[in-house]
Amino acid sequence: MPFQLNAGDRKILTAAGVVFIILTVAAALLVTPESRRDTTPTTYSVNSYGAKAAWLLLREMGYSAERHELSPAEIDDFRNTTLIIAEPSIYPAKEEREAIERFIRQGGRIIAAGPSAAAMLPDNDIQRADAVADTVFDAPPEWEDFSALAPSDITLAAPEITLSPRAFWPSHGSALALYGTEDKPVAVRYFYGEGTVIWWAAATPLTNAGLKESGNLEFFIACLEGKENRILWDEYFHGHRRSERNTLEARMFLGLLIQSALLGLTVIWTFSRRSGPLRPQFHESRLSPLEFVETLGNLYHRARAASVAVDICYRRFVYLLTRRLGMPPDAPPEQIEQAARKRWEFADAELSTALKECAAARQRHDLPPGQALGLVRSLYTYAGKMKIFPVSHMGASKNSKIKACD
Repeated sequence: MPFQLNAGDRKILTAAGVVFIILTVAAALLVTPESRRDTTPTTYSVNSYGAKAAWLLLREMGYSAERHELSPAEIDDFRNTTLIIAEPSIYPAKEEREAIERFIRQGGRIIAAGPSAAAMLPDNDIQRADAVADTVFDAPPEWEDFSALAPSDITLAAPEITLSPRAFWPSHGSALALYGTEDKPVAVRYFYGEGTVIWWAAATPLTNAGLKESGNLEFFIACLEGKENRILWDEYFHGHRRSERNTLEARMFLGLLIQSALLGLTVIWTFSRRSGPLRPQFHESRLSPLEFVETLGNLYHRARAASVAVDICYRRFVYLLTRRLGMPPDAPPEQIEQAARKRWEFADAELSTALKECAAARQRHDLPPGQALGLVRSLYTYAGKMKIFPVSHMGASKNSKIKACD
């Protein structure tokens, strides 16, 4: 029967389609051209200048990376921690600059990209206004290839990188120039206190578009210095700031969302159970099995063939038991008992005796029905204990043999 919608279902689907179209159009209108041209290398952005690809790559490679949306003053673990500040769009307050300086001095490691990040670094040359050629562009400059200037673990991993430099580090000073030209380095590394500072002229190597350029990925990974370091990717200076109150509200919203989802699933499940097709409960007919047992029992009873009933049950029992034990069907009862004892820890000294009695009773044409019934019951009991064939087979065998012996 083809699936058909009633009038109520059609109204619901029509209303849902109208709402979906309205939300799609509204989302398209609310995305302004300025947001499409956003050049902030944030891990939440998927455009060319964003850094979500690098963020997800670190997570997939097994790095302990997390977004840091709190003030630098909230960082409590300095050693074995790398802080990435990529072209921040918000200038830090005095307390925040002091926290960054303390983080590096006490053993932290920082990767700062862009001239705005350079202004946060605790270096005398950078703190002065004339220390950095801070040129601001409406759009990033064109990409350029830069070769390594000095041998190091970083330049060994990436002999060449691609950047769109917004500024250049002064050639004088104690910083080790890694890439660029002799008078205009675009990537440097220097030590401050117990920590390390790595500065890039731009965040190009970790952007979605720049990550695939030759040498950029290797350069970015080499700057992290191993997976044992904890990586904090700063989003605080990109405007994604989180407070304790926001954290609590997020948890409350998540709990409310989970409860709503469970309620919705319950409603859907209840409705589907109530409105689903009705099927009668299946009852297995016992007419045919019972007729077979009755007929077989009458035949044994009229022929006075109690030994035949014992023989059938015995052969069935020994065949299945020896097959489970990996033995030949004509194995002596003593060997069968020993094998069952070793494999299943089945300790019953009467098993071999019962098998011997059944084997002997098969040849007795004058076997009394009461004795035959006892032997069949003993085999049925052992079959149930060792679970050598299904319950249905055991029940059928038991009923037929009892009827035969009666």
